[in-house]
Amino acid sequence: MTLLKQAVEKRTNYLINELTKYGYLRTSDGKRLSELTLTELEQAHITVKCKFAKEMSQDELH
Repeated sequence: MTLLKQAVEKRTNYLINELTKYGYLRTSDGKRLSELTLTELEQAHITVKCKFAKEMSQDELH
């Protein structure tokens, strides 16, 4: 296995695990995380983390 392929698989697995921790199991169109490209996983991860941070900051204001 090439080094690049290993790195992509490692990052993909990391992102799937992180998203699962936040309860994100499927996209809005019903795709499973394992069906997403690395780019799609990265975008979902950013979106989920930003949403979580906004919720945390909202809680601090109240």
